[in-house]
Amino acid sequence: MKKLITGICVAAALSLSGQAALADVLDDIAERGVLRVGVKADYPPYGYLDEAGNIVGIEPALAQDVADLLGVELELIPVVSSNRMQFLEQGRVDLMIATMTDRNDRREVVQIVDPNYYSSGTNILAPIEAGLTEWEQLDGLPVCGIQGAFYNRKTEEEFGAEIVAFTGTAEALAALQQGTCVAFVYDDSFLISRLSEPEWADYEMPLETIDDAPWGLAVGLGEDRFANLMSGMIVNWHLSGRILELETEYGVDNTPFAERMHQLFLDINPSIER
Repeated sequence: MKKLITGICVAAALSLSGQAALADVLDDIAERGVLRVGVKADYPPYGYLDEAGNIVGIEPALAQDVADLLGVELELIPVVSSNRMQFLEQGRVDLMIATMTDRNDRREVVQIVDPNYYSSGTNILAPIEAGLTEWEQLDGLPVCGIQGAFYNRKTEEEFGAEIVAFTGTAEALAALQQGTCVAFVYDDSFLISRLSEPEWADYEMPLETIDDAPWGLAVGLGEDRFANLMSGMIVNWHLSGRILELETEYGVDNTPFAERMHQLFLDINPSIER
């Protein structure tokens, strides 16, 4: 791990020194004067619409950090699980920070940057009266899911649920409240944030979280200079405690992953003031 981190820091330093001679997305961003970042707009507190209709949250704040570093304006472009990689492939966004689980098959489509910046697991949101306590109880039951989410297949194949897929979380949550589904399977980080709202007082996250998986932000395939720069950004976010601060700011208990990564980088950089 220490060798990986050292390599990341060196690569980031090289990217910032401007040694790459070929034009790439960083040159395009500088010429345009705008960094376009794909983020969620329906996934509080990671990315959501405030009362004024602006996209805010933990990931938009991280996107602003990148724009500030590059000295350009920030344009936030809303994406959903089913189109976020396509937006990056098609050049509609320069960077994607959108609650995406890091998987090998996705690394064949977009360039996921190391180290990972966040992590979450899989659980369900269900009415308390449903009395669900085990994953196996979902066998044969309709369960709301999001198109493109990797845990849909496992919930179907291993636990026998019948997935009813929606394009966004708002639609899935509405279907759950209307009784279309007995539960909604999704990231536990999102479900926890919902349970803090009064309208979900009669619901719970009753099962043991499974498949804790890291999240990866991504750039386009072949955009190595931008990937190196973002590696350095992620290292700094962990080292400085930036992600821990944003969790607190947006009402999320500090996650074990964020705490662990912060301590890891502090241990590797003992000269940093604690």
